[in-house]
Amino acid sequence: MSEIEGLLKAYEQFVRLPWDRALAGPQKVWFAIYDPGQERRLRLRITEFRVATEGAKHAWAQIDLTDTFAEWMAQHEYRDIYFEQPDDLELALDDYAMHVSELIEHALQAPGVDDQTVVAIIGIGSLFGLTRASALLEKVAPLIRGRLLVFFPGQHDGANYRLLDARDGWNYLAIPITANGEK
Repeated sequence: MSEIEGLLKAYEQFVRLPWDRALAGPQKVWFAIYDPGQERRLRLRITEFRVATEGAKHAWAQIDLTDTFAEWMAQHEYRDIYFEQPDDLELALDDYAMHVSELIEHALQAPGVDDQTVVAIIGIGSLFGLTRASALLEKVAPLIRGRLLVFFPGQHDGANYRLLDARDGWNYLAIPITANGEK
């Protein structure tokens, strides 16, 4: 069984478990953890995660962050200057982080999203080097009504998560879902 097949099987079992509605926002975050080299295989199977969610009688909403930086930059009034002097871009990255946060907040508060909805985020690896996923998730966590499923290319050790296996991890209350069922 491939890693993504194992992850899908683990998710299918996990999403069917009863949901505790009294959890705090950070405890409603699920990290579907996989090797970063499996990104394309995972994306090919996203529909199967949606089907598993709906099969467990939960709604599915999805947000893809992959192109958010390119779309944000294309609309930025100083984009040409940033291309000429990329070091100056660092000043604007807080605005980008706010933009991404607003996109996720909008998805969490969209009509039809309720306490029985899984809001899935794909493309979180595209934030690497631009903004910290940890700060972003901490900001949106209080708005989670159902569950926030983050497809997480990286690894974890207990509550310590490392995005793309490249940065020191951070402690987080998210629940890990892995291909081999490790916690």
